[in-house]
Amino acid sequence: MSLPKFKELQSIETLEEIEKEIFSLQKTLFDLRIKKLTNQTLKNHLFVHTKRRISQLKLKQHLLIKK
Repeated sequence: MSLPKFKELQSIETLEEIEKEIFSLQKTLFDLRIKKLTNQTLKNHLFVHTKRRISQLKLKQHLLIKK
């Protein structure tokens, strides 16, 4: 599975959509951390993918605000 690309965010254009997506990804990240703490099976690469997507969305959010 490859890392998420910034170009894949072209469909998200409003700040509300970005905030909703960030919120859902933060919830996913929280769930992954809980699974890790409770020793459930999980895919470790999902941590990196989720964090990267959140940072990409925050960058896009910042760029939209500056316009």
